[in-house]
Amino acid sequence: MELEAFDFVVVGAGVSGLSFANWAREEAARRGRAPPSILVVEREREPGGYCRTVKRHGFTWDFAGHFFHFRHAEVEAWLRARMSGAVRTVERVARVRTAPTTGSPSSEVDYPFQTHIHQLDQAGFIACLADLHQASKHVDEAAPASFKSMLLRRFGAAMCERFLVPYNEKLYACDLDTLDVDAMGRFFPHASLDEVLAALRPEADVRAGYNASFSYPEGGAAEYVRALVRDLPERTVALEEEVLAIDLAERVVTTSQRKLRYGQLVTSVPLPATLRATGLPHDEGAFTSNRVLVFNLGFDKKGPRDVHWVYVADPARVFYRVGFYDNIIPANRMSLYVEIGLPPGGERPDVGVLQQRVLADLAAEGIVHQGQKLVAHHHVVMSPAYVHLTQRSIAEAARARAELEGHGVFSVGRYGGWSYCAIEDNLLETRALAARVVR
Repeated sequence: MELEAFDFVVVGAGVSGLSFANWAREEAARRGRAPPSILVVEREREPGGYCRTVKRHGFTWDFAGHFFHFRHAEVEAWLRARMSGAVRTVERVARVRTAPTTGSPSSEVDYPFQTHIHQLDQAGFIACLADLHQASKHVDEAAPASFKSMLLRRFGAAMCERFLVPYNEKLYACDLDTLDVDAMGRFFPHASLDEVLAALRPEADVRAGYNASFSYPEGGAAEYVRALVRDLPERTVALEEEVLAIDLAERVVTTSQRKLRYGQLVTSVPLPATLRATGLPHDEGAFTSNRVLVFNLGFDKKGPRDVHWVYVADPARVFYRVGFYDNIIPANRMSLYVEIGLPPGGERPDVGVLQQRVLADLAAEGIVHQGQKLVAHHHVVMSPAYVHLTQRSIAEAARARAELEGHGVFSVGRYGGWSYCAIEDNLLETRALAARVVR
């Protein structure tokens, strides 16, 4: 039987896969060529990957908070031109709640913590500043060996104890000594002693970080996905079709529905899953990640105002971050997403027990007040969520992706690249790939 053949088969209809399909068509037009034949296969019932939206009882939630932080105006304009609904651009307001230490209760300061330690109680500020000053004397010594040792070396014990270590242990759900020094890349808000001192000036603007402002559609993150589907020809995206095997020699994909011949294959599914599908030998143990359990919670009354995120370091609280949808798209009822980091593998979490724990901890943190009633809820477990970047994973991902590329397979995106990146990075990566491979 003759196989269906395509110039490109794309595995995964998330932002990376869909954006590549768009960029490839545009690249062909730019070159004055006919559009390539493209099929995007997606195992779920709807496109988007983790960038999906659920609506219940008048609340709009995502699978997790998906906010775009554009650094390239032309990429933002390209995406916005395809969107029909309103998009808000918001200046971020975030708070950090520190872990209590011996003789010092939890404190709340502005984000990022590193440049707002002057907002701590006097004893806490002095301890953090003194340790940071001491750490600054050793910054040029031998390079730290891990993410945790980097934190201690650059910021000192007091800042690490109050926020940097307990928060990231909750987020990654692993020993921070196993992570690479650069595990968060450009997304980690570094701060030198001079920058911390400069933040003491009344006129200082210390809204640091890659997301000092962000964009979010009023219809939820799925509006981005609809924009990426909009210009693709009918039947470009095949839903509920899972890739089972990839024959590199024959360039044939076996799915749950059929067999497909490809000229080149672009995949955004997790890199180890692609490697298993191809049968290529690889170091499976190099690829670990946390899981994140997200609770979306809707209440009948408004809660805290003028805050978009609260980062919670206290190990006594089950969650590490709380996001406020109702302060991004203004509403008169509190709409939250709450994130819990879970270690890789293991048993499925007891969602009922954890939801009660979340509600109790939200009340203890003063985010949910007496008299507020939970009127809607939703949850999702993301696995993988944050990949554990280690020296072993970085080396194996680079080796494996190079080997795949030699067979005409391009593994892209956060999970295809086994990396830590923003959604805009996926758009830029797939644009560059289309420029390389479309002929």
